[in-house]
Amino acid sequence: MSITTRKRIRADRDPFAGDPFFRYFFRDFGVPSRPASRTQTSLGSGVIVRADGLVVTNNHVVEGADEIAVVLDDRRELAATLVTADERTDLAFLQLQDAPGDLPLVTIGDSDELEVGDLVLAIGNPFGIGQTVTSGIVSAKARTTPGGRNDVSFIQTDAAINPGNSGGALVSLDGELVGVNTAIFTRGGGSIGIGFAIPAALVKAQIRAIDAGGRFTRPWLGASVQPVDPALARTLGLTRPVGLMILDVHPAGAAAAAGLRRGDVVTEVNGVEIYDEQGLNLRLALAPLGEDVSLGCWRDGRAFDTELQVTAAPLDPAPDETRLDGRHPLSGVTVANMSPAYNEGLGLDMLDRGVVVVEVPRRGFAARLRLRPGDRIVGIDGQSVDDVDRLEALLDHRGRRWEIAVRRGDRTFTLSVDS
Repeated sequence: MSITTRKRIRADRDPFAGDPFFRYFFRDFGVPSRPASRTQTSLGSGVIVRADGLVVTNNHVVEGADEIAVVLDDRRELAATLVTADERTDLAFLQLQDAPGDLPLVTIGDSDELEVGDLVLAIGNPFGIGQTVTSGIVSAKARTTPGGRNDVSFIQTDAAINPGNSGGALVSLDGELVGVNTAIFTRGGGSIGIGFAIPAALVKAQIRAIDAGGRFTRPWLGASVQPVDPALARTLGLTRPVGLMILDVHPAGAAAAAGLRRGDVVTEVNGVEIYDEQGLNLRLALAPLGEDVSLGCWRDGRAFDTELQVTAAPLDPAPDETRLDGRHPLSGVTVANMSPAYNEGLGLDMLDRGVVVVEVPRRGFAARLRLRPGDRIVGIDGQSVDDVDRLEALLDHRGRRWEIAVRRGDRTFTLSVDS
């Protein structure tokens, strides 16, 4: 099935159209008083996975859409509404409106049973020409892409996937859904035999969350990790490079509760070997929140097993989003307390703590300092900043000079400001 989305985009025809004063002033000079708008149309594919009209597709196919229409293979067109979407896994679910009782649907298979070399079919609507089926093999499993998402390890296939195939089905020769086509590696815009699909196991996990009455909540390990390369494997006494070494552990995270500590290596989740963070995140995401998973681990030259309870990132401390006021260089800046859940929403390191810049006014002193959303305020005049209350207290003095310590990524710098 194909999916058509329409998004209304508003754009001012002149630089003053958004200002009520200038709209009024220029009305007698023929300047349009309302902004121009246009409709952007995009195409994609989807898969009906339930008889009640639940459809899975890619988030990037429907993101920001004002209208969504689904066209079945027999040319029936049905309106659809967004049920839930997850940007980091690039999955979205739609509900067909007034769904007929004879919908063609697919059985969701077990993507873990796929083997490299298995024959698969890719179904979609490439370039909007209509439903098309291409064939290929599973080229690789648990594949990651450069700069790719942190929550997905893909199925790689050489079945031709082109623009418009996004959200379409990757099926086994048994006719079962084993993946959702999502991306290609290309140098010219077309297929060169390197396509990627999201495993069907992740589709099942997100449907389970929908049935539980909510949206998909990703689990949180509560630790920062790095892949084990050959040199590190030799240092740790492993016979080969496998697993992820723990670099840091959050005291409130699942890893700490499971007894894991810095220097441990997680080699397996429920008996499946892992080699990168995407693979670990995928394996944890397949388990419902609150369920235990079995971890194979390595510590001090010996293997051991432990149970880890799958939990969500906590929103602790509370964000306490605050717009800073007063006569100081950060006046007008919106800041918040960092927590694992809050950091996740901003795309920041979930282990970071302290105070983060959420918004910087377009004009004012803070803008001239070139502060950015995502910057951390770590100190004022040599005093550490642990939370928003502490920051406000430190800004309350009337000094003639300010020393503001800021952390951006892995770099810390100081802004020196004369008041």
